[in-house]
This record gives sequence, structure tokens and C-alpha cells, in this order.
Amino acid sequence: MVVVALLLMVSLAVGSRTIPLDGVWQALTGHGSAAETVIVWQLRMPRTALGCVVGAALGVAGVVMQSLTRNPLAEPGLAGVNAGASFAVVMAISVFGVRNTSGYVWFAFAGSVLAALAVHGLTRRNTSAGQHTRLVLAGAAASATLGAVTGILTMFDTDAFDSYRFWVVGALEDRGASALLAAVPFVTLGIALALPLGPALNALALGEEQGAALGLRTGAVRAVGLVSVILLCGAATAAAGPIAFVGLVVPHALRMMLGPDVRWLLAYAVPAGAALVLVSDIVGRVAARPDEIEAGIVTAFFGAPVLIWLVNRRRA
Repeated sequence: MVVVALLLMVSLAVGSRTIPLDGVWQALTGHGSAAETVIVWQLRMPRTALGCVVGAALGVAGVVMQSLTRNPLAEPGLAGVNAGASFAVVMAISVFGVRNTSGYVWFAFAGSVLAALAVHGLTRRNTSAGQHTRLVLAGAAASATLGAVTGILTMFDTDAFDSYRFWVVGALEDRGASALLAAVPFVTLGIALALPLGPALNALALGEEQGAALGLRTGAVRAVGLVSVILLCGAATAAAGPIAFVGLVVPHALRMMLGPDVRWLLAYAVPAGAALVLVSDIVGRVAARPDEIEAGIVTAFFGAPVLIWLVNRRRA
């Protein structure tokens, strides 16, 4: 938490105009200059808070997704959430003429929820054995299909493409307080559902039969876990766009430090996810001054080597 608090202060200080940390504190307490107070409270505070909310949501969703599928390479986007949100945003722009971020949020969230429910519906009638494998395959198929349709729509609608390309990279800039306020209730509910699942997910890691022998209702656990992933990843993607690799990197980093106990992983995924997104956003602001690199690009830049390392380690 100390690290997150320090990153919060740095995030409020760094930008096109750098503010000293003591100036940030004065602006927060109402004793700073008028210009610095406006920059801190109206421009950087919503962006920083959104980074914390999105990072926490993706971190927790990654732990739940990997525990449900028992696949260390799984990440929340495998449920079709990102593809569903992207398709809905393009439809909002192309069909309904939505051009502002506050309008994208609700379309993106609805698209992510519907896509994840469709993926779940393709697997729910199967037996529990191997269901996690079917979930991953169904999610990959749905993502590919929706991605193809999204590509076709943006190919023939240049206006939709121009607006969509700024959302799809995954960024915290210019999202506004409306995106934050829209995401917070769903993220709060998703985390509230996920945190109590720690003991059940620990039992599920032993296998379906062993978990059932211990009295675990595997179907109920999977349903609650999937609902939490939908809420968390759907809200985060709707608010900031698809930010990749956070749900993949955070669980692995925590396992290396804390071990495999899902109870601890879920608890620490909240500050760890927030810290990773804040670091990515800060790096993006200072790496290409006076311009910025979106947080989604930075996380992909750091996450791709981690994915390669995980694949090679798993193969070995």
C-alpha cells in the first residue's frame, strides 16, 4: 500500500507540467496555487483514480480466471470480454453516432457482458470435466469472430475507425470522471464476489473430483467466479479500453512472492494491479515528452516478454 500511495503522488505530479511532490500535497490540501489545484484535482486525479480502479479490476480478474481454468497462461480477455466491448464500441460509433467516451462506456460494458455470457452459454451444458478447456476454446472462437466483424465495420466506416482507434489502444487520458463513476460500482461488486472465493478456488485447484469430494459445489463456484470476471473486466475495458497483460502478469508476479494460496493472491491483486497500471501510465507520460504513450501500449510492451518467458518456462 505504501508503494501504491507513492505512485499516486507521482502520478499526480507527472505530466506536461511537472509539479513537485510538496506542491501536489499543497494542492490536495487546498493550500496550493490555483493553477496547480486545477491540474491536480480536475485533470490528473480522475485519471489516477481510474488507473487504480482499472488495475485492481484486471489484477483480481486475472487471478480468478487463471484459478478457474487452471491455466497459468489464461487472462480475462479469454472470456471474450475485450472482443465484445470492442464490437459494441464500433457499433455505437457507426450505428448510433456516439462520439464521446462517456457514451462508449455503457455500450462497451453491455458488449463485454453479452459476449462473456454467450461464451459461457456455449459451455454450460457440458459436464464439469474439461469445462475450463472448453471455456478457453469458446472464448478464443468468439473473440476471433467478433474481431473479424469489428475489422470489417471499421474498414468501411472511416469515421468509426478514427474514433475507435483512440479507444482500442487502452488509455487513461481524457476518459473523464464519468468513465470512473460508471466503472466503480461494477468493480466494487466484482471484487466483493471474488475475494470470498479464495478457499473454494484453492480446493478447485486440486481438480474437479477432489473438490467435489471436499464438498465443493464446483458449478456454483465457477458461476460466481465467471460473474466476477465479467463485472471486473467488462467495467475496466469499458472505462479505459482493452489494457492487455495486466491480468496475466499480476497473478504470476504475486505467485512468485506469495506462493499459490489464492486467498493471498486475491487480496494482493488489488494493490498490485493498481500499481502496475499506474507505473505504465507514468512511464507513458515521461517516455515520449511532450507527447504521451498510452498505458495499454506500455503494458503490452512489458507484458509480451513476460508471456514469452512463461511459455518457455512451461515448455521446459
